[in-house]
Amino acid sequence: MKKPVALITGGSSGIGKATAVALQKMNYKVYTMSRREVQWDNEDIIHMVGDICSEIEVVKVFKEIMENESTLDIMVLAAGYGISGGIEFTEMADAQRQMQVNFFGTFLCMKYGGRIMRKQGHGRIFYLSSVAGEIAIPFQGFYTSSKAASSKLMEAYGGELAPYGVECCVIMPGDVKTPFTEVREKSPKGDIEYQNRISKSVLKMENDERKGMSAEYVGEFIAKKAIQKSIRPYYGVDKGYAALLMLYRFLPRKLARYIVNKMYG
Repeated sequence: MKKPVALITGGSSGIGKATAVALQKMNYKVYTMSRREVQWDNEDIIHMVGDICSEIEVVKVFKEIMENESTLDIMVLAAGYGISGGIEFTEMADAQRQMQVNFFGTFLCMKYGGRIMRKQGHGRIFYLSSVAGEIAIPFQGFYTSSKAASSKLMEAYGGELAPYGVECCVIMPGDVKTPFTEVREKSPKGDIEYQNRISKSVLKMENDERKGMSAEYVGEFIAKKAIQKSIRPYYGVDKGYAALLMLYRFLPRKLARYIVNKMYG
């Protein structure tokens, strides 16, 4: 019997890599995609080099998967990166790059993967967002915006694809211990003008991430949702973060923002 097929973007490290391993253990044939070469010591996980910001490379990856497998059952969009710093001091080029990768790169994969699933009449797309996509974090404004925009795009796409048997789901982890923390592009510009609040806020965020849940925990969470009979459009990862998101939505926004600003502002 042929195995179901999954594609994980950003599958070379962190949550993407952990999700690939978790899905393979659930008997999926998994393709991972990232800009760098990766060697998997498992015949059921195949890596493909491709930049999600290049439409030519994205199309090539999907074409090759379909030539090999003739189906795409699960797609997990986990590729992305983050910048931090004061909005006032962010360079246009940095802001554009953040949106190019996290929003437009996600869009390209969503577009071509979703097209395959619509035509075949089934499939599930998971977008790895963040609690920051719902709760705006001071001095992480462009990262927050990129996650919020991509989450809403996924939600809209879910409505478009629903009549064709395709489900779209947004996964929102909180603090996760991954290499993402170390490669965040931090800008100290404006820290003096903001009374060192930029550096203090980012330091707190990174300390929380280093103490956070494991990438393996999140990967297994996504894999379990992949095989569930039915799924919801949004999930917070673990009960604590799900409760935090619920609280944020129902508290008066002024109070909710006061709490967040005290923590990170």
